[in-house]
Amino acid sequence: MTDSAELRGREQGQARTASAAPKVPEVLRECGCKGIRTCLICERQRGSDPPWQLPPGKTHRFIYFPDTGWAVGAQESDFEGWAFPFPGVMLIEDFVTREEEAEMVRLMDRDPWKLSQSGRRKQDYGPKVNFRKQKLKTAGFQGLPSFSQEVVRRMALYPGLEGFRPVEQCNLDYCPERGSAIDPHLDDAWLWGERLVSLNLLSSTVLSMCREAPGSLLLFSAPSAVPEAWEDSVIAPSRSILCQEVEVAIPFPRRSLLVLTGAARHQWKHAIHRRHIEARRVCATFRELSAEFCPGGRQQDLGNKLLQIALSFQGRPV
Repeated sequence: MTDSAELRGREQGQARTASAAPKVPEVLRECGCKGIRTCLICERQRGSDPPWQLPPGKTHRFIYFPDTGWAVGAQESDFEGWAFPFPGVMLIEDFVTREEEAEMVRLMDRDPWKLSQSGRRKQDYGPKVNFRKQKLKTAGFQGLPSFSQEVVRRMALYPGLEGFRPVEQCNLDYCPERGSAIDPHLDDAWLWGERLVSLNLLSSTVLSMCREAPGSLLLFSAPSAVPEAWEDSVIAPSRSILCQEVEVAIPFPRRSLLVLTGAARHQWKHAIHRRHIEARRVCATFRELSAEFCPGGRQQDLGNKLLQIALSFQGRPV
């Protein structure tokens, strides 16, 4: 065989080998991560741990107790027996029944889920928004889904949720096999209003709160009395801790509704850590309009239009 013939033979053999090579596994197309965000799928591709899995600095753990409204130092921690008030959280357990939960998830699963960051999948029912430029478009937005109409009606029956009219619903699907999580963040305050409402479905989890503001938090000696006695029993603060070193864990039971307002909404970032996703979890988050889009606001006409669309309950994911 001549050199040229041998070369052609090698090239043909390489082409046959390339054509016979296995296709890219399906899992490679199941990752929606961008930038520094990662999930188990892309981490296996890179063969390295994500930055946030490196040994962190010491974080002081506190647990939120809804019956008192206080964050209490975790047992066997350096802050066991210490506490501080944590306002702006309302937890309503058993907000939906098991049957309602199953039907909601069944109807969600009829529509496609889009890949999202950090191993999540999502369905959006709302206007297309550019938060950086503070612009939005209503094209394609047909309203919240029909199966949320009863949920929204029921919300308004609870103190603290009077007049709550959501203009956007975002469904997020978490799965331990994908290493699903969501990084600490604050929700936008230009378009979205005071109350941030989330319905937790299929499995319990933990909402982790952190605060990066400068300064310190004052700690109180936490009494072991019944909740009604806390206000009279808590003594003057006698210890402080840097804000940046505090994380508050809010237990988030299955089928419960969680509302964040005030400081919990605007000053404390919220996250779901990967370790707190032990089974499939679906979360439906509802957002209302900010004052700028409400009556008397600069964009009240646009706000009225958005509400008319949203509360028609004829939507499909956009």
